[in-house]
Parts: sequence; structure tokens; C-alpha cells
Amino acid sequence: MTQIDWILLSITLLSIICFGIFKNRKDTNIDGYLLGNKSLPWYHVGFSLMATQASAITFLSAPGQGFTDGMRFVQFYFGLPLAMIVLSITFIPIFHRLKVYTAYEYLESRFDSKVRIFTAILFLVSRGLATGISIYAPSIILSTIFGWNITVTNIIMGGIVLTYTVIGGTKAISYTHLQQMVFVTFAMFFAGYMVVKLLPGDISTLDALKIAGKSNRLNIIDLEFNPKERYNLWSGLIGGFFLQLSYFGTDQSQVGRYLTGKSIKESRIGLLLNGVIKIPMQFGILLIGVLVFVFYSFNPTPVFFNKVETEKIQNSKYASEFEIIEKKNEEVNFEKSKETRALITAIDAKDEAEITRSQGKIKEILEEQKDLKVEVSSLIKKNNPSGDTNDVNYIFLRFILDHLPHGFIGLLVAIIFSASMGSVASAYNSLAATTLIDVISKTKFKPADKQKELKLSKYLTIFWGLFCILVASFAQKLGSSMIELVNILGSWFYGVILGIFLVAFYVPKIKAKSILIGSILSEILIIIIWYNEWVAFLWLNLIGVVLVFILSWLFQAILKNNTINAEQ
Repeated sequence: MTQIDWILLSITLLSIICFGIFKNRKDTNIDGYLLGNKSLPWYHVGFSLMATQASAITFLSAPGQGFTDGMRFVQFYFGLPLAMIVLSITFIPIFHRLKVYTAYEYLESRFDSKVRIFTAILFLVSRGLATGISIYAPSIILSTIFGWNITVTNIIMGGIVLTYTVIGGTKAISYTHLQQMVFVTFAMFFAGYMVVKLLPGDISTLDALKIAGKSNRLNIIDLEFNPKERYNLWSGLIGGFFLQLSYFGTDQSQVGRYLTGKSIKESRIGLLLNGVIKIPMQFGILLIGVLVFVFYSFNPTPVFFNKVETEKIQNSKYASEFEIIEKKNEEVNFEKSKETRALITAIDAKDEAEITRSQGKIKEILEEQKDLKVEVSSLIKKNNPSGDTNDVNYIFLRFILDHLPHGFIGLLVAIIFSASMGSVASAYNSLAATTLIDVISKTKFKPADKQKELKLSKYLTIFWGLFCILVASFAQKLGSSMIELVNILGSWFYGVILGIFLVAFYVPKIKAKSILIGSILSEILIIIIWYNEWVAFLWLNLIGVVLVFILSWLFQAILKNNTINAEQ
């Protein structure tokens, strides 16, 4: 990065942080700190919801997902609009009417404090783990640019967000979210424009899409019903619906966003805005990844996108082995470029036989590059057993640093940083709020007054910040695409949490003890199902809901019969 990159990076980050703190500098009570005094309009609510989801994971990992797997990940969001409608009709009026700080307060009035605390703990574990991944994402940038130790970069990123979250509270978070979404929208449009501009002069956008389609990268909808397949229409509509319903309806990092709305109407419009915009937004981000794939079909593809790890190998005793792999990769890149041009010529000529031949050859070449990547991963592990061998998350960042103009590099890196800061700040705030309101306030350690509550809330924010930074330090060992990983972690818990709320809303006959036992057993079964890979992770959300209903109903019947028998 050049001096102009650093100037734009610094100005962008400082303006976001300072503006957020300035807008909330006068809040000195717990209502202002956690709920922004319920004073925010619908557009703040909507953009804050989107910014909470749109972490660095979205802008680093999603293009990499599109590059490696095409557009089918967008099906993950197909259940989102329907979930927003259901939440607007059911959850929002209940939460506003009860004037709650967190979603879990309602569960005590419906069941008891044990159910409330158990559900809150499920949320705390799931959100704490996911936030650690969100901190790790921007740390990749610093690590890639400077070659810094990943633990150091995690501390820097997590610490920066922790500072303005502790000082500013939820309103500061919301105001920074609004800025972030403006910057993000501009940056991603420009990134997409630059990818197309960097294609060879004789290759149009339409040509690029044709190449992507023939390379199986425009696989937007898969109609086959296969519970073991991660992304198809049915997993998106059904499994995705239940995941989004739980995420936005019961995850305090999201509930806390729309509880800041000044009225039920404002919160509803904010949610619906999110439902309308999110799918096109995610579609565009994945499409950028697909276009990057086409770009590298004509230009040399790095044998491994994580430059930090490859530079370590080049300075190790395995340097000669790596050099051999790189030379093989150069030959493969030449063949790929030649076959891609043959493919576009065949497409223009409508020569189906030649199209089929080129498709087959390109597929073989891509498999060769995968094999070379495996060889590099093996060298990374030999040289550094704790090295990061999954480079999906580095693809878009490497493209930015290698090919985009200076100035824009600094701006785009700032955007990715700020996106991560927004989602992490929301998580810190929600973790602290849930711990204080739903756990500590139900014990003998409950603060005596509002001022002590505010002070304790800030201490809890610091605690969770440190916990999430610790989780981030282990994230690279999990070896997966971050955008998939964070949703897999959520699916462990979201179905069970949603099941508890739906039983609370719609099955008044089920009581506290039954729902608690049923939920604990359901959570155990969900982990077993996931561990054995019986279904794809999105289906865990629906299964969790169904298990909670069945098991809690079953235990209610058993306990009722035992009570009747005891009375007789």
C-alpha cells in the first residue's frame, strides 16, 4: 500500500469512530447505552441490521465463495424476506409492548428464570464464537499486508472496536452503521466495475458471464431436493427461513438493533428494508467473486492466495519444492487462458461440440490447480504446523492488493475494516446486555441502581471483547470459508432457541420444566446430527425447532401423567 492508501484508510476509520462517539456522547443511562433510548428512525434500524450482518466476513469470504463455488450460496438468503414479514407481524409487537431490553426477558414471564437463563446462555455461546470469527476476518488484512502475527492483529482489531463500543454504546454503533453502509455500497459497486474493466479489452461483460456460466459459476438455483446438499432452493427457503427467523427474532445482536426503533412501525419498516435489499446485495457480492474467477481465467492465478504463508515457504528449506510447484502453475495458467479463449470463440460460433470440449479441458485444468494448491498446503504444514492452509478467505483481498489502483486499495481496506467493526460492535453490545439483563440481574450480584448497571455493562463489554479476541486467535485452525463457518456455528443453536420462543408464543399448555428438558435434549441431538453429517447444516435450524416442539410436548405429557398419578 502507498501513502495515499494509508491516508484514505486512516481518514475513513477515524471519521467513522469519532462521529459515532460524538453522536452518543450525552447518553449516561442504561436505556441510552443499550437501546439508544428507542429514538432511531426506520432507515437507521434497517441499515444497522444490514451492517451488523455485513461484516468483513461478507466482503472477504463471500467473493471467495463465489470464486470457488459460484452463485449457489445466494439460495441461503431465499427464506429471508418471508422471515422479515413473520417477525414484523409477531415478534416486534410483543417485544415493544413488553418494553424489554433483550429478547429473553419475555421467556421468564412465559416460563421461568431458568428457561430465560438457559436460552440466554445458548445465545451467548453462539454469538461469542461467531464474533471471534468476525474479528479474525479483518485481521487477515493486517496479517497479509504486514506479515504480522495473527494474534497481534486480532488484539488490534478487537481492541479498536472495544474502545468505541464501551465509550459510545448502541447509538454510537447505529450511527457508525449508517456511515458504513454508504461507504460499503459505493466501494462494492466500484470493485465490480474495476473487475470488469481489468478484463481483456476484447472480452465484454456479457462474454464474462458466458464464461462463468459454462464454468458452472452461475448456478443460482438448484431445484433438486437433497438434505445433504448445503445450498439448494429447498434448504434456502425452508432451512434458511428458520435460520433467519431465529437470527433476527431471537439473536440479541439483531433484536437489539430494531429495539432501538422509536415505534413498532419504524422497527417493522427497518426489518422489511433489510429483507428487500439483502438478497440483491449478497447476489452482487457473490457476482464480484465470479467475475474475479473470470479475470483469473485470462490472467495468472496465484498458486496460493495467502501471500504471507507463501513468503514463509520461500524463506524456508522448502523453497525449492515451492518453486517447482509455481513453475507447474505457470504452465497451467497458460493452458487455462488459451482454453478460455477457445471457449468464448466456440460460444460465439455456437459450436456445441467445441464448447463441450473446452468445458471439459477447463475443468481438468482447474482440478490440476486444486492439486497444486494441496501440495502448497502440505508444504505450509511442514514449515509451520499452525499455518493457515485455507486460502478461500484471501482470494478477494489478494486481487485488491495486486490489481486495483492505489488510493482505492486504502479505501476498500477501510470499508472492510469498518464493516467488521460494525458487526463486532453490535455483538459486544448484545453480549454485554444479555449477560447483565438475563443472567447477572437474576442473581444476588444484581446492581443496586441504574448507574451501577451502566458501569457493570461496560465492564461486561470489555470481558466479552477479550473473550472474542481469544476465540479469534484459534479461528484459523478451523479451516473453512468464514462465511460458511459463522452460519454453521449459528445453526448449532438457532433452531433450538427459535423453538423455545415459538412454543412460548403458540403452545400455552407447555410449561417451564418441560421446555427446559426438551430444549437441553434437543441441543444435544442437534450437535450429534451435525457431527455425523446426516443433513446439511441449514436443515439443523428446522430440525431444532421440530425437536423442541416434540420433546417438550412429550415431557409435558409425561410430567402431567406423573402429577395425576401422584394425586391419585
